[in-house]
Amino acid sequence: MRLLLRSSLWYTSAFLGSHTAFKSELVTQAITSYLIKTMHYQTEERGRPNSSDYRIYFSKSTKYVFILNVICVLLKENDVPSKKLKKNDNEVLYNMVVEVPRWSNAKMEIATKESLNPIKQDMKKGKLRYVANVFPHKGYIWNYGALPQTWEDPNHTDKDTKCCGDNDPIDVCEIGTLVCSPGQVIQVKVLGVLAMIDEGETDWKLIAINADDPEAPSLNSIEDVRKSRSGHLEATVDWFKKYKVPDGKPENQFAFNGQFKDKDFAMEVIKSTHEHWRALVQKQTNGGEIDCKNVSVCESPFKFTGEDACNVVKSVRISVQFCVCCNYN
Repeated sequence: MRLLLRSSLWYTSAFLGSHTAFKSELVTQAITSYLIKTMHYQTEERGRPNSSDYRIYFSKSTKYVFILNVICVLLKENDVPSKKLKKNDNEVLYNMVVEVPRWSNAKMEIATKESLNPIKQDMKKGKLRYVANVFPHKGYIWNYGALPQTWEDPNHTDKDTKCCGDNDPIDVCEIGTLVCSPGQVIQVKVLGVLAMIDEGETDWKLIAINADDPEAPSLNSIEDVRKSRSGHLEATVDWFKKYKVPDGKPENQFAFNGQFKDKDFAMEVIKSTHEHWRALVQKQTNGGEIDCKNVSVCESPFKFTGEDACNVVKSVRISVQFCVCCNYN
């Protein structure tokens, strides 16, 4: 465990840089990262599926949690008998919250404007939203979700895309072979990133793979995906370009001429949007209608008690309730 904490402290320092606001929390972050690996998240459903009142809430150790404030970076350590670790024995992993399973059509998303940030189905003009099947694709072509502790700041103009953020956490396209469930929290390896421009806003799309997927060991970069998954990246661009056309909207555009940026570039995007999230929960920037209440972020003016969180869930009408455990083993 000491080795894990030392490694976590090193990476947290590299990830957060030299910002003094983070230094007092390094030990807390490292310990929390370790605990997340050894504990489970549960999902609790409220309301009726395929209805406007359906919500998926998250809990851990019988306490409800704000899923957007879950520690996003983890450091996985394999058991190696030698004192010297091999190059790939430490893999930087991130927590991904799955919103939409592959091949499904319901537009499920984290409700950033609601207390506890549950997952719900998006609505437009009073109707539940579903993504159309755009030939030759069926629904979402990956497990689709978001990276906690990130925020694409609508008040910040990205230096590369020259567009402001879209006011959401970073989206993740998980390209593994396993089909996940809404609300599942998985560990992913980030491989690259695509910069979509959605109605003039920067909307990053991380390309990642579930660390538990059978193909994960062989996929370590965006070039690995290009070589072993012929046509997959092209299909991703095509999907994002056209998926809103059936709703009467124009095709989406992309920065960098629709080219994927590599893993190192993606890591910088994550770091930048993590810093924007920090400013958001510390009330150093205006988050508009985003609900920033939380039970775990140190020095945040939006701190919320566990009892308050429990009362939020109890106030939601119950029609379906069950738990799904997400292992990190």
